[in-house]
Amino acid sequence: MNSIIKFFTLLLFCLAMHFSALAQEDSVSLKTIIEKAVEYSEHYPTEKAHLHFDKPYYAVGDTLWFKTYISSRLQQPSPISKVVYVDVINDRDSLIETMKLPVSSGIANGNLTLAPMNYAEGNYQFRAYTNWMMNFGEAYFFNKTITIGNTLNKKLYTNITLRSSFTDKQAEVNVKVQFKDEAGKPYSDRKVSWKVVSKFEDISKGKGVTDANGFINISATNANRALLNAGTLETDLSVSNEKTLSSSFSLKSTLTTNEIQFLPEGGVALIGLTTKFAFKAIKSDGLGIAVKGNITDNEGKEVVKFASQHLGLGMLNYIPEPNKTYKANVAFADGTSSTYNMPAALKEGINIAINDVDTASLSVRIAASSTFVDNYKNKAFYIIAQSSGVVCYAAQIKLQSQIYNALIPKNKFPNGIVQITLFTSSGMPLSERIAFIQHPETFKLTLTSDKPSYLPRQKVKMTVSAKNPLKALPGSYSLSVVDESKVPYNEDAETSIFSSMLLRSDLRGYIELPNYYFNNQDDKKRADLDLLLLTQGYRAFEYENYLNDKYPPISFLPEQGMEITGTLRMMNGMPVIKGNMQLSIPDKNISLSVLTDEEGKFKFTNLVFPDSAKAILSARNNLNSRNMIIVVDGSAFPAVTKNTNMADAVVNIDSTLNPYLQNSKRQYRTANLLDEVVIVAKSTIKKPSHADHSSLSGLSMMPDHLISGDRFKDCPFLLNCLKTSAMGLIFADEQFYVNRDYNAGQRTPVQVFLNGMPIDVNGLSTVNSSEVESVEIFLRDDLGTVNRLYNTNGVLVVNTKKVEKIKLKPGQLADLLPKSNVIDFSPMGYRKAKQFYAPKYEGPKKGVITADLRTTIYWNPLITTDQSGNAVVEYYNADSKGTYRAIIEGMDTEGNIGRYIYRYTIK
Repeated sequence: MNSIIKFFTLLLFCLAMHFSALAQEDSVSLKTIIEKAVEYSEHYPTEKAHLHFDKPYYAVGDTLWFKTYISSRLQQPSPISKVVYVDVINDRDSLIETMKLPVSSGIANGNLTLAPMNYAEGNYQFRAYTNWMMNFGEAYFFNKTITIGNTLNKKLYTNITLRSSFTDKQAEVNVKVQFKDEAGKPYSDRKVSWKVVSKFEDISKGKGVTDANGFINISATNANRALLNAGTLETDLSVSNEKTLSSSFSLKSTLTTNEIQFLPEGGVALIGLTTKFAFKAIKSDGLGIAVKGNITDNEGKEVVKFASQHLGLGMLNYIPEPNKTYKANVAFADGTSSTYNMPAALKEGINIAINDVDTASLSVRIAASSTFVDNYKNKAFYIIAQSSGVVCYAAQIKLQSQIYNALIPKNKFPNGIVQITLFTSSGMPLSERIAFIQHPETFKLTLTSDKPSYLPRQKVKMTVSAKNPLKALPGSYSLSVVDESKVPYNEDAETSIFSSMLLRSDLRGYIELPNYYFNNQDDKKRADLDLLLLTQGYRAFEYENYLNDKYPPISFLPEQGMEITGTLRMMNGMPVIKGNMQLSIPDKNISLSVLTDEEGKFKFTNLVFPDSAKAILSARNNLNSRNMIIVVDGSAFPAVTKNTNMADAVVNIDSTLNPYLQNSKRQYRTANLLDEVVIVAKSTIKKPSHADHSSLSGLSMMPDHLISGDRFKDCPFLLNCLKTSAMGLIFADEQFYVNRDYNAGQRTPVQVFLNGMPIDVNGLSTVNSSEVESVEIFLRDDLGTVNRLYNTNGVLVVNTKKVEKIKLKPGQLADLLPKSNVIDFSPMGYRKAKQFYAPKYEGPKKGVITADLRTTIYWNPLITTDQSGNAVVEYYNADSKGTYRAIIEGMDTEGNIGRYIYRYTIK
């Protein structure tokens, strides 16, 4: 409640600055708009999330470290939610895992081990959100694409280049693939068979032989361009008479088409008035493309030339004339060209334009057509500006001429996007423009070290300074130090706290190189940012909705901690009032009891327990408890949707991440996974297998692949682990398929059995991984006893551990039956954050000295500054020489956010 009062006070502070500009006679409508804006902001505050990772990419086997920042209005640490979720989604849009983290003062930290059982090479989507954020759609979630490479037992390394062309009759993709072994030696003179699969059909295929450098040229054609553009190229490289190595490459967006949009500033172009048109040219993969061209009228006369200035972004000005239409003749950088109709200009209307050249003020220009001035002269209009959901400026003007100019001081707004809207006196929005506010030196976050250069394994003393011009405030920061020679990265492409909190959280769609606009800012980058705002979709503050009392439905309340809720009913469905419910979590010595309400509902609040903890709910301490049923409420999670940032995905992971992966290979040289070896021997203890079940007696005595249950002991979800570890199988479209048959175009799924009983694939999600004895995979069913019966191809058998048989005494059988008044379950708990291991090289060296090949030298997500805004951390360097890069991000208690990069050398 105190937090709400605090935010409400900030709202009033922002608005008080310009109520003096209102005329008494027309202030009612404007006050209504403002009051409803305050009410909306109070009841529907938005949250923003940012994740700071220790590195921009990883390898299988690494531990990924991150810190989560949650902010609300005016960028302050959010008091709304105390729980945040982090999802990991693969490039097939399948959820790999979800982490639940406790939030304190708007921050949370965590880590994730990229175990080979769960992760393979590819591009993964990381998204973060709170329960409250789900009310406003996935567009508000944090999203970042992270590439994960692999060197564990990898026998094939590839590099691919793509070119495409198409006509009305045929589309063609020309692919050049290079194959190398793990030592970097080309696979020369090797046979390659390939095919392009799209929508479960082989649409193009062929064979070839690699040249002396391991290259092969592939030309795939098809009359259906869309089908080819959505396909996947699958290759089989023959390395010996008995062994082939398979690879697959996505052809999505290979057959690119170019698009360009021309958008008038303020939303409309007016005849007879100079109009600024911003444009954005992109390819079908979402990346910008350079353009140039000119605007011609309907008589063929050139009006103005134009050219893009950054990633396909640009602008032009001209005055639309009466009875004329205009076209844009555009030449794209790839050699293609096209003609587009320009937006039609209106005879009557009004719009708003912004000039952001002045560092102290926003220059507002309101332009109206002559007929509009005649019809609305001396009428009142309102200018309202909001930022981060808070109305910070409100003023009234009277229309007396075609052009009206005004200055709005920038100190009225916090850093970030400001939305400026022009209203009629009745509250109807007419025109809108967004601008970006960046106050110079409002908050300075820096790093300094005690020395400019160091020796390997030498101790580093790093000082953090977080200063506000007015006063130093407490803050929370995260620091990552990496070996830049092993982890090179384009800083402009980074997802920084600035690009997350101030840009991506308020704009729709994909933003290319988001940190470019904040990395070493200058006048050109500020101008480029303004073009982005003119062309990018904005999550508008919907004035029309709340002025008409149309508010978004609230389905998900802010979580203030972990809760277990449900309902206690009698067998006949009637709720149990004031029923006694007991909760116990043995691992945490938790034992609680509550009474149900008039609807039979119960709630256990303020719980803290780790993920996968065993919990027991009991209603036994009630009269007639045997006739009671406990129903536990489930949790809602957002659906998995397409990754909006897939344009950031890396195609050639092996070559792009080569410095990092070469170091990873040395780092994990003793941690390679063993190739499968089938050992045939007599066993004194018979273990469960498919042979124990008559329904599977027709299968071979020896499976094609046998996976020991020990490999799943640390697996949180059996199905997810089998997706990457089921040898000879591929998981696609929520089914397992025999890999070789799938690649050959046969799309018949594998039949899954659990202890001899046929189950659906999703049934594997209910199997406790620790209870698995073995997994048997049969790529063939020679007798066809299973394939014919179930119309499937291949068999996957899960055998669970045997339970010792005992003789039951009378009455004991009833004890084994599940009780409706007692529930054993594993609720999702908090993922426990580990502590980053930082070695200390002090004292004499003893024993065998191993090489320190760390890429993340230091990670600390829990840096807090003292009263003077300072903090000191110490750590030791690794063995590698070169440049180390330290990146610190964070925010103070007033919502000032900062990021700073510091480099030092190891000699």
